[in-house]
Amino acid sequence: MGTITQRKNKSGQTKYTAQIRLRRGGVVVYQESQTFERKASAQAWVKRRETELAVPGALARATRQAVSLREIIEQYLAEYEVIRPLGKTKRATLQALAQSWLGDLADVDISSQRLVEYAQWRMSPQGGAVQAQTVGNDLSHLGAVLSVARPAWGYSIDPHAMSDARHVLRKLGMVSRSRERNRRPTREELELLLGHFSEMQQRRPSSINMLKVVGFALFSTRRQDEICRIRWSDLDPNRQAVLVRDMKNPGQKIGNDVWCHLPPEAWAIVQSMPRATEAIFPYHGDSVSAAWTRACKFLGIDDLHFHDLRHEGVSRLFELEWDIPRVASVSGHRDWNSLRRYTHLRGAGDAYQDWPWLTRIIESPVDLGARLPTPGELLHRQRRAERLQRLKRK
Repeated sequence: MGTITQRKNKSGQTKYTAQIRLRRGGVVVYQESQTFERKASAQAWVKRRETELAVPGALARATRQAVSLREIIEQYLAEYEVIRPLGKTKRATLQALAQSWLGDLADVDISSQRLVEYAQWRMSPQGGAVQAQTVGNDLSHLGAVLSVARPAWGYSIDPHAMSDARHVLRKLGMVSRSRERNRRPTREELELLLGHFSEMQQRRPSSINMLKVVGFALFSTRRQDEICRIRWSDLDPNRQAVLVRDMKNPGQKIGNDVWCHLPPEAWAIVQSMPRATEAIFPYHGDSVSAAWTRACKFLGIDDLHFHDLRHEGVSRLFELEWDIPRVASVSGHRDWNSLRRYTHLRGAGDAYQDWPWLTRIIESPVDLGARLPTPGELLHRQRRAERLQRLKRK
């Protein structure tokens, strides 16, 4: 039942305090109050709140303790990843969101205004001075969490908060899709890089054989992480194809395994690798990226990413007048719109015909050094293979 109490404050103004107190079995189970300047406003508030609290489940929601966005994100990472594993980029983004000031907000306080405020903060020097594309990615990953938190876990999330915030931010030009990149390495840049990696290989034979990695990336169109995941057991010699595990995909990456054709040049580079480890290129993706970045900086090559080799490889196939399905069988793209972003044609014909570096890449010796398996690991692999054979016979 609601009550209204009239009081005067220190300045002599009359205030009306509306209070709602609910009892169950003679015990107060819920109460709240609010002060107004007019009695009519206080009466209207009491009437509205009594109606809202009469709705089934409203009292339970009103008495529930607020949960922070940080806790919601932690629950999402703990529970949702069991069903559908996340990529490392999305996981890192959500963890960063949880540790920011936005993570301190209670579920009931997550509004479109606070989300817009977060976007403005991210684009400021205090928030990292990120671009609109990064803000868009942040909100996209957070939106996936909020869409689950309300219907699945019952948290008090405004279902329109994210969509309203996105609408405002688009009007302000503060969220956008990633800019399409059209950078391709020139032949001069590639020769500088390969010459540098060749010298490094001579000085440190057991270091990452970047000649092989760069050559394979160029002709296979594979990403650096995909290259480092490929195993010998993933090859199909009859089809000259490779099973690319966990291929990047907007909907799902983990478990998205795709068979991709390897052009003759890429196949020849694969066959030149020693079969001493399970992985064909037993290196770490981050180490490959670091070696590439250091080389570009040392050589003064500006704004060239390892991923640009994929652009070069796909564009080369179109310059060879391959049709879309045939190019997609190499790149792994599922639709033309995605494949189009990787095509930046410079002309017709094969710019790498009779390329001297291809022979040097294939003939480059490989020293795996400490990456070679120990006798214990070899024994373990042998026993595992024998168990698999027995299971197949059964």
